[in-house]
Amino acid sequence: MNENLNQVVLRPRFKIEINKKHSTVLEAFEAKKHNQSQFIVSRIDDHVFIKLPKAQQHFWSPQLHLEINEVNNNKSQLYGLFGPNPTVWTLFMFLHFVIAGLFIAFCVWAYSNYALKVDYHLQLWGIILMVILWFVLYFSGRISKTSNQSEMTNLYTFMSLVLDE
Repeated sequence: MNENLNQVVLRPRFKIEINKKHSTVLEAFEAKKHNQSQFIVSRIDDHVFIKLPKAQQHFWSPQLHLEINEVNNNKSQLYGLFGPNPTVWTLFMFLHFVIAGLFIAFCVWAYSNYALKVDYHLQLWGIILMVILWFVLYFSGRISKTSNQSEMTNLYTFMSLVLDE
């Protein structure tokens, strides 16, 4: 059952327990920022962002967001999240909310016309169009995630190499 839940997720998450100090792990990523050119590594406090260089990025390129929390002196917890650029994700979610809002508006309008015994075919077409647009958005996200699997694997492999050092 858990496998089916992972099939629906558009932004995969993972959690890793690391037997290293929190500061050691963060410093390892900080050092990799300057030692390689395959990925852009940036760090803000306990958060590390790993993404492709600008020349290799496209509209839906994934990035890996890591949050590294201290558990105790020799143990830390890493939370990872794959996703597109935050600006792209915000646009994607905004479009979902616009479609949901229009769907509700068309439903209310259709019900009002139905209650008033007025023609409501236009509103039904609007409802159907919103459902179709929602499916288009959903499947475009799924296709994008599938097409970016190799890039996500590269990001994860890079993260694993830094953690193993």
